[in-house]
Amino acid sequence: MTRMTKEEEEKLISESPHLNKYLEEIQNKMDVPVFYSKVPRDLKEEKYPNIIYPTKGLVFIHIYRTKDMEDREYHAIEPELTKEEEEKRDKVRELIYERAPFYDKNIKTQDELRRAIKEVIDKIIVVDEKSGGKLGKIKGGKVRVTSVEKMNIVYDITKQVVGGGPLEPFMRDPYLEDIHIITGENVHLIHKVFDMVETNIHIDKKWANTFSQEFAEKIGSPVSEGQPIADGTLPDGSRVNIIHSKDVSLKGPSMTVRKFSETPISITQLMDWGTFDTSVGAYLWLCLQYGRSIFVCGETASGKTTTANAMFVFIPPEKKIYSVENTPEVQVPHQVWQQMLTRSTGPKESYVD
Repeated sequence: MTRMTKEEEEKLISESPHLNKYLEEIQNKMDVPVFYSKVPRDLKEEKYPNIIYPTKGLVFIHIYRTKDMEDREYHAIEPELTKEEEEKRDKVRELIYERAPFYDKNIKTQDELRRAIKEVIDKIIVVDEKSGGKLGKIKGGKVRVTSVEKMNIVYDITKQVVGGGPLEPFMRDPYLEDIHIITGENVHLIHKVFDMVETNIHIDKKWANTFSQEFAEKIGSPVSEGQPIADGTLPDGSRVNIIHSKDVSLKGPSMTVRKFSETPISITQLMDWGTFDTSVGAYLWLCLQYGRSIFVCGETASGKTTTANAMFVFIPPEKKIYSVENTPEVQVPHQVWQQMLTRSTGPKESYVD
């Protein structure tokens, strides 16, 4: 059952004040949205969808179209700080920076960094339900906040330091394939169910240069006017292409993020979707079982990597796998898997005796 029960909806709303606030804001503009725990693919045929589904954490997605709209809209619902909460957030962040030099420096992954931020915030913040509103006196290096304020502040600091900043809702949504960002315009997405949709997230041109440079640092490929294009991967495996210079991207800095499923799509799912039928699936199984070579070819975003990932399970588990890629995308289930990346060589070095 992918549609939520009334009890599940009420529980979700009561635990998420920002979702409840959003529902109150839209109640005079449209019908009450239908809540789904998983988005069924047959909703693609809905002419006027009106659904909400949860992502990872505090972010919810509302996809809708009313009769006066030309197309569907993708609206990300996330905690938004009030001016008072921003003041408290700034003080918390200031205290985090003061403590950072004395904190455990043995942090290697993004998840470890998230946990470290949460731990240090827990030491800085004191939950007091009577402390809502303006920032009070700071005693003993502690900031007093309500439980809702703490939830909002932790989310905001984490998304700015570790996450995707304004793109954080998209990084948490498992139903996205591609994210298309052009500074000065609303972000567009390719959704697994609803195809191309426009979002409510807008990247301001004032932030354009900083935006592209910040993401370039996240993927370890700095950009500049002299090196205007960068490719790489985010910690979650998403593939990123950044175009920084206006000389190359006339509308200003732009970026494309191509997301991949944490769990590879199976062969049976590809059959259900009509990618190929059972006879083709059986043929691929026989070929890989008996060591035949297979080429997976197609245009950009045609499903080459998805198909390859689904096929790997047909290779006998005792086999040794080598993969060589420009950016890491394949997901191999075998125990012995040598994963390698290509790299461009520099100028030839010459030696004179």
